[in-house]
Amino acid sequence: MPLPGAKLYLRIHGQGRPLVILHGGPDFDHTYLLPELDGLARVARLIYYDQRGRGRSSAGVAPTDVTIESETQDLERLREHLGLDQIALLGHSWGAVLAMEYAARHPHRVTHLALLNMAPGSHADRRLFGQRREATEAEALAKMLAIRQRPGWETGDIATEAAYYHEHFRATLRRPGDLERIVSRLRVHFTPAQILTARAIEDRLYEQTWNRPGYDVMARLRGLAAPTLVLHGDYDLMPAECARHAAEAIRGARFALLKDCGHFAYLERPAEVFSEVGALLAP
Repeated sequence: MPLPGAKLYLRIHGQGRPLVILHGGPDFDHTYLLPELDGLARVARLIYYDQRGRGRSSAGVAPTDVTIESETQDLERLREHLGLDQIALLGHSWGAVLAMEYAARHPHRVTHLALLNMAPGSHADRRLFGQRREATEAEALAKMLAIRQRPGWETGDIATEAAYYHEHFRATLRRPGDLERIVSRLRVHFTPAQILTARAIEDRLYEQTWNRPGYDVMARLRGLAAPTLVLHGDYDLMPAECARHAAEAIRGARFALLKDCGHFAYLERPAEVFSEVGALLAP
């Protein structure tokens, strides 16, 4: 899909109500969500895209081209490109923050909102996340810091990145094999140079959102009328309080805490995710 200064990679799967999928990171692309999330095609037409400057939407994009405003503008242009008056949104992790930012700017364009394993939507919740992780995962954080000191980190070496994310996600993925499944998908469509660009984009987006004192996208959603679902895992690396705060802020939102589930609910608890999202989207 052509945009001013970029071209977005789209993937559409299934039939029915259009549901735009917003991947996390924000330095990843949508590949890590597949194939499990495609199970939602039984209830919706899934519209995936790689966000500007990431994955197969990387060509010609510099980090300075990307802001939280450009991210929401890209999503609005996607809606227009598809000829849709309104869209339903499902955001995973950081994608939930982008979904909320879009809904805050274009509430009349959002029919349904699903926030899956959401990242913090406020500066206060970002601090809560950091404090909680420092208290419970000090060893993992130390290993991650050590990996960032390796020469390969500064060059975007894919193996070094994989070592980092093995530590990053180890505690939140407890079933054998799930950790390797996720990590092996993160950089499938990235070169080392694209990894460095994606990291710089991630830093910029963090500075413009949850790292900014006073930031709180949830406070701008108190008038949102779209049916909203907030799904979280009971051992997600993000504190459940962060997800509860979003559910409390959005009128009528349903909050569900999935048992024996970490940060990738569509992989760990697909039946529950598909049931909950299907109920949200049902006429």
